[in-house]
Amino acid sequence: MTVSVNPADMTVEARRTMLLGSIVPRPIAWTSTIALDGTRNLAPFSYCTVVSTTPPMLSLTLEQKEGGGEKDTLRNLRTTGDYVVNVLSGALTEAMVATSNEYPRDVDEFTVAGVTPLAADIVRADRVAEAPISLECRLVHILQPGSDTVVIGRVERCHFADTVMDREGNIDPAAFQPVGRLGRAFALIENLLSIRA
Repeated sequence: MTVSVNPADMTVEARRTMLLGSIVPRPIAWTSTIALDGTRNLAPFSYCTVVSTTPPMLSLTLEQKEGGGEKDTLRNLRTTGDYVVNVLSGALTEAMVATSNEYPRDVDEFTVAGVTPLAADIVRADRVAEAPISLECRLVHILQPGSDTVVIGRVERCHFADTVMDREGNIDPAAFQPVGRLGRAFALIENLLSIRA
């Protein structure tokens, strides 16, 4: 038996819950930005994907703050155009969750998370030294297709821990156990299927 629903008939919260539970697993882009005054921001977003290989581009979707208004990440992106997508390993999950809370604009969220800021090569935003993968990005587009904001950025520099990439340039997810979202829960991606597609 199949249950069919019309999203237009659902409440906003029910529609969000349905989408979050259906599109899984979702990678978490632990995104670092910097304000014009130098304050570092670090926030997780689970609406993230590749949108182009050439040039290499990623998209992030940012919901509004609870109660409305732009998140600090979006405000920083509008003013500096720079950000870093840090890929999570299982060991960084608690630190990431700490940065999912709302903090005043002058709070350094690297300090909140207890992680080490490391200067990026190209962009102004710092990367997370402990992250197994960091992708330095420059803003290309900000789109408002609906209630949320889609940010598209070009990847300008990639950083990989030497434990996650082999000599041929293949990245081994089992080497760092990436974290994803399953509905509203978190999951370690550790059981890999060796099926060639």
